[in-house]
Amino acid sequence: MTYPIEGSCQCGGVKYRLLKEPMMVVACHCKECQKLSTSAFSITAMVNASDVEFEGEMAEWSRLADSGNTSAAKFCPTCGNRIYHFNPAEPDKIKLKPSNLSDTSIIKPAAHVWVSEKQDWFTIPEGVKVFDKQP
Repeated sequence: MTYPIEGSCQCGGVKYRLLKEPMMVVACHCKECQKLSTSAFSITAMVNASDVEFEGEMAEWSRLADSGNTSAAKFCPTCGNRIYHFNPAEPDKIKLKPSNLSDTSIIKPAAHVWVSEKQDWFTIPEGVKVFDKQP
C-alpha cells in the first residue's frame, strides 16, 4: 500500500488525505453503528489525528456513549457522509470512516466489537479478534 490515500464524502465537499497506515481497522456491530451505516456494522480505521489532512467544511454531532465518554462525529453538512468520530477528551486520536477512501483495500478489520449486538445472519471471519462489547 502506498500512502497518502485520498478520500472524500459523496458530494466532494469534504476531502482528506490519509498519510499513514491506520493503527487498526475495526468493525463495530453495536446498534448505534448499525443505525449509522444502515447495515450490519460500521467500519472504523483508528488513526492519529496528525496522520490525516482535511479540506472543506464539516459539521459536528455528538452523543453520550455507553462508556460514559462523548462520541462525537464530523460529517459533510451537504451530503451528510460521516468522515470520522472522536472522543473530545482524546483529540489526538480519530476513528476515520474508511469506506470513503479512493482505495479501500485497507479495509480488513482486525477485530469485531460489540458482537453481543451483531445481526444473526452475519458470520465473523476466522482469525480476527472478537469482543462482546467495547474492549
